[in-house]
Amino acid sequence: MGGIVVFGAGGRTGRAAIAEALRRGHRVTAVVREPAKYADLAGPRVVVVAGDVTDADAVARLAAGHDAAIAAVFDPAAPLADFFAGTVRALVAGLSRAGVGRLVWVGLASVLPTASGRLLMDTPGYPQEYRAFFLAHAAGNAALRDANTGAGAGVGAAPEWVVLSPAGDFDHEGSRTGVYRAAPAEAESRVSYPDFAIALLDEIDTPTRRGVHVGIEDGR
Repeated sequence: MGGIVVFGAGGRTGRAAIAEALRRGHRVTAVVREPAKYADLAGPRVVVVAGDVTDADAVARLAAGHDAAIAAVFDPAAPLADFFAGTVRALVAGLSRAGVGRLVWVGLASVLPTASGRLLMDTPGYPQEYRAFFLAHAAGNAALRDANTGAGAGVGAAPEWVVLSPAGDFDHEGSRTGVYRAAPAEAESRVSYPDFAIALLDEIDTPTRRGVHVGIEDGR
């Protein structure tokens, strides 16, 4: 099986993605800021390395020899306004140079359209105290679209990409059911981390979506 580089490997989504990748026989490079804190991730098919996802040179070096990348990243110490867009630009440039053909970006339900077409963050009653965070994620999605249309880094060699997010939020106590479905944004929708990881790996092993943001929810 091919190699997958996971940026943001130490978080719950990254850990779930690694577990699912190993279940399928992939080898994994787990990228974190401080490897000593995540020694438990290492194993026969997992190498834990330090890396800066906002540095295109670092991305290119770490991603070389891999077939696909998963990015589930956030840095609370970084300036919020440009973090996600800047990270996307670095990823696209670095992955392009490394010859990685597929990027699965973990997005946010708040900037996913509902069944009516309105973004979840713009629906009545939706909490607005984190709107700056929502807009920063939206800027990251826009940077991916720019890359796809030739306006971003890695013109002509940008990896295929898809954005996956919960359709609402994670079920933080949920277990692996093996069943999920694509869905429009809905505040009450939930998906477990293990089932979300299945969706992430499906979009690497048997990709069906390109250049779109897709919500994922429990399929039962």
